[in-house]
Amino acid sequence: MTFDSHVFSVLTAAVQLVNRLTDGHLGGTVFVAPTGQAQVDAVADALSIDGRPRPAVTSAEAKQLAEFSARMRIVFEAVHAGDLDAAAREVNRMLLDTNARPQLDRGATPGWSLHFHGADDTLANGWSAGCAAGLALALGSTLAGRLGICAAPLCDRTFVDTSRNNQRRFCSPQCQSRVKAATHRSRHSPTI
Repeated sequence: MTFDSHVFSVLTAAVQLVNRLTDGHLGGTVFVAPTGQAQVDAVADALSIDGRPRPAVTSAEAKQLAEFSARMRIVFEAVHAGDLDAAAREVNRMLLDTNARPQLDRGATPGWSLHFHGADDTLANGWSAGCAAGLALALGSTLAGRLGICAAPLCDRTFVDTSRNNQRRFCSPQCQSRVKAATHRSRHSPTI
């Protein structure tokens, strides 16, 4: 089983929003979530995925998505800790809060595809509903284990594992290289 293109898109957006809008660690350094115009820019960048144009984002929408991103981080952390019940409870609350509803939309390709929308079509609520639904679809399938948090020291950025063998452990090639280099140094360092 794999993620379909829409589910993968909203999960990618969820990862981008969590990684750009929540405090933590990134690549071995402290990461402080942006505020003000930098937060607006971070949201616009996060939502310009899959070739989508960079959307116009208001500061109120950016703030709403930043708050929602903190809730999505809870889901990734619960899955990482093996607590799917806690992850599911939070996703269910997010679905209720956004009034996520399925809708068939005709896309650029022939045919219809299932998308999720909020009760209103504002940017923040629409993306929040879509991300919540994407997380719900992952948790409600065998793909829950594909939601991850970086295994590198001092990095807690999230990812969706799309590898064939479900072995991804790092948020980026940089974190993977950092861990490999540290392992290599520890094996080849002289003992005293």
